[in-house]
Amino acid sequence: MDSVKIGIVSISDRASSGVYEDKGTPALKEWLTAALLNPCVFDARLIPDEQPLIEATLKDLVDVQGCALILTTGGTGPAPRDVTPEATRAVADKELPGFGEAMRAVSLKFVPTAILSRQVGVIRGSSLILNLPGQPKAIKETLDGVFGAVPYCVDLIGGVYIQTRDEVVQAFRPKSSKKTTHG
Repeated sequence: MDSVKIGIVSISDRASSGVYEDKGTPALKEWLTAALLNPCVFDARLIPDEQPLIEATLKDLVDVQGCALILTTGGTGPAPRDVTPEATRAVADKELPGFGEAMRAVSLKFVPTAILSRQVGVIRGSSLILNLPGQPKAIKETLDGVFGAVPYCVDLIGGVYIQTRDEVVQAFRPKSSKKTTHG
């Protein structure tokens, strides 16, 4: 089974300056390690809410580091310094509006403020980039709700074949695109 290289970008002025602990990165690593059968190689970054830096980081993770999947956390709200969606769109080859719609729909089941989120999903090259919420509980809820579509999306854009643990999240693929594995 191929390993999957995953970029994790935690975007927070305060966490990146040491004012408080980054909780997004550990939450993402924990969820992904539990959910994926593939060995995971993480490239984690903790950066401030600066659009040029976010864009440069995303480009590096795709174009240089070769991550198949990049998950950002933070910077998706309506505050003036929340620029993660703008930076993500700026580096995108294609936007996948369904991911943003689905992530907000999942979060709305838990908090009415989910309508304030501006999360997006995009493709750059053969990488999928998703903007996630900043809080560990919301990260888990969102990934539980939308990750089932991620492996097939990565297949379609030429990435690694991602396999999930069904007890955590079931990857959906049409029967014609499933690989058989022999143990």
